[in-house]
Amino acid sequence: QVQLVESGGGLVQAGGSLRLSCVDSGRTFSIYVMGWFRQAPGKERELVATIDWRGSSTYYADSVKGRFTISRDNAKNTVYLQMNSLKPEDTAVYYCAASRYFSAAPDDFGSWGQGTQVTVSS
Repeated sequence: QVQLVESGGGLVQAGGSLRLSCVDSGRTFSIYVMGWFRQAPGKERELVATIDWRGSSTYYADSVKGRFTISRDNAKNTVYLQMNSLKPEDTAVYYCAASRYFSAAPDDFGSWGQGTQVTVSS
């Protein structure tokens, strides 16, 4: 059972940085692919980044490549999203999610956190 809790969101000026964390209180974190998604008002939920079980493979949406970095620490049951050079269009609720598959499709992720708000001011 995966139980995910995100933290680290907040208000930041354009060009600034934030680091999101997502902790799994379950016991099977290391067997899941982890992903970060975001949803802005009036828009569909979109993939930001994913990372495989061991942290050896990652995937990023084109919109965040070179600015965001996903990482995980299986000993701490935690996945991170380091966000640099933030832009107003990065404003959204950010969710972490777990999947048995290395996928970019939200439907392949069966467990979700409650989300954390990121707001980037211009």
